[in-house]
Amino acid sequence: MREKTNFFILSFMIVFFSCNFQSEKEKSTKVITSEKIKYYVDRFNKNDNEIYKQFIPNNRALKFLSQNIPKIDLPEKSIEETYYFRWWTYRKHIKNTEDGFVITEFLPKVFWSKKHNTINCPAAHHIYEGRWLKDPKYISEYINFWLFKSEDGIRQYSFWIADAILAFNKVHRNDSLLSNQLEPLINNYNEWEKIRKENNQTLFYQLDVMDGMEMTASGRILNDGVEIFQIDATRPTINSYMFADAKAISKIASLNNDIKKVEEFEKKANKIKQELQGRLWNKNLNFFTVLPKIYEENTKPLDIRELIGYVPWYFNLPDDNEEFSLAWEKIKDSTGFAAPLGLTVTEQSHPFFKISYEGPECQWNGPSWPFATTQTLKAMANFLTNYSNNKTVSKSDYYDLLLQYAKQHKIKNEEGKTLNWIDENFNPFTGDWISRTRLKNWEGKGWSKEKGGVERGKDYNHSGFCDLIISDLIGIKPNINKSLEINPLIPIDWDWFAIENIHYQGKEIDLIWDKTGGHYNAGEGFMIFVDQVLVLQKKEIQKIFLKF
Repeated sequence: MREKTNFFILSFMIVFFSCNFQSEKEKSTKVITSEKIKYYVDRFNKNDNEIYKQFIPNNRALKFLSQNIPKIDLPEKSIEETYYFRWWTYRKHIKNTEDGFVITEFLPKVFWSKKHNTINCPAAHHIYEGRWLKDPKYISEYINFWLFKSEDGIRQYSFWIADAILAFNKVHRNDSLLSNQLEPLINNYNEWEKIRKENNQTLFYQLDVMDGMEMTASGRILNDGVEIFQIDATRPTINSYMFADAKAISKIASLNNDIKKVEEFEKKANKIKQELQGRLWNKNLNFFTVLPKIYEENTKPLDIRELIGYVPWYFNLPDDNEEFSLAWEKIKDSTGFAAPLGLTVTEQSHPFFKISYEGPECQWNGPSWPFATTQTLKAMANFLTNYSNNKTVSKSDYYDLLLQYAKQHKIKNEEGKTLNWIDENFNPFTGDWISRTRLKNWEGKGWSKEKGGVERGKDYNHSGFCDLIISDLIGIKPNINKSLEINPLIPIDWDWFAIENIHYQGKEIDLIWDKTGGHYNAGEGFMIFVDQVLVLQKKEIQKIFLKF
């Protein structure tokens, strides 16, 4: 009761301060200068071979980023540098078309892409990341493209589209757009039920390659030990996505006052949740694993751990119990997924784990994939902040993995110079970008046009990073109901950090932590500014709720 009372008082005080105490001394001083972005953009531009240009070329990158992205200032410069690098690469993929703005995965045209060279496999990552841009038109039009203009591209790969749309609207809420999007979201969900469910089963199946994950070790098990490019299975990924989309559709329907759809899709979500927990949880391994496409009452999930077993936590799906929490012990185990330079996508103790430079250039049987690392880090952040049975890992474990991921974003060029880089699959033992090493001299003939051409994977937009920093490390947790939770996962030894220019539901949010007040000289402690007015100041970092 006391907690609810304190929350009410805090919410009242924030609204009161915002409306009535806007004196000059409460005004934010904007502690991060414009030179911060310029420093990084100038360096990235200087080191870049700009092979492919779209709507915002390098010579316009500084202006676009200065106007659109939240600025950060962090003690750990590896994370800060990668944050600005990933925004710098993200804007390369903004493409202006006759159907509005879209976001691409590859900069060159690849034959398996759909309309406007789009691929829906990483599109939810694009939306989560792009929701933090000040101007909502890029992602708003991208969403509109998928729902109304993408033809058959919307279900080419698995895609948690409704969940991502709701996440976008938590930052840039637009009820009229959400209302228009409800029917196509429901139609999309219904089509998935038609094409990816068997014999009235609750759970969905998917080809591993259509989950964006070809040559999986679980697929090999299902194929009697023989390697195979693709195979159907009942997987934690697509079922978590469909759970999340059902929950999101239910929420959007409630905003639209469609009570019938609220109840229908809440029921769908609950059925998937219970069936996923009951059928995909491997009690021998303490992990969510894969079932065959066709399964019977006594069919057991496969005895192999893959990183996709953490995806349910990306959507806060699993119950908060001690048994499920045991899965997280493998994230820091070198027989599990922990490697010197990145997380492996298959547990290393399994005989089918491999790092291969033969066969298809993209394999999900061992290498580190930024796509999966993004999912796992958000799942881990959710586990730490939203669950009570979470003692199997710590904030320190999370930070170590986030820092490791940030440091992956490098490559040594032919002259031995280290450059900022993001590509496809990564060797977590050597630091080599595997597909690039193979593609640059494919079959001894150099770059293959059929495979996507020169530097296919350069600036690869198949994962997220900036959203992990804003929403999870710094802890900006958007809510649809004109409120905001702030719950940082920053290291205990950080005495300062700042983030500015978060454009959130019509407000501008700045957050400053300065333990002594001597670093920024803008005040002491944990300070939150709304529209450049100080609304909250605490001596220590803590979980905060703001009500606007």
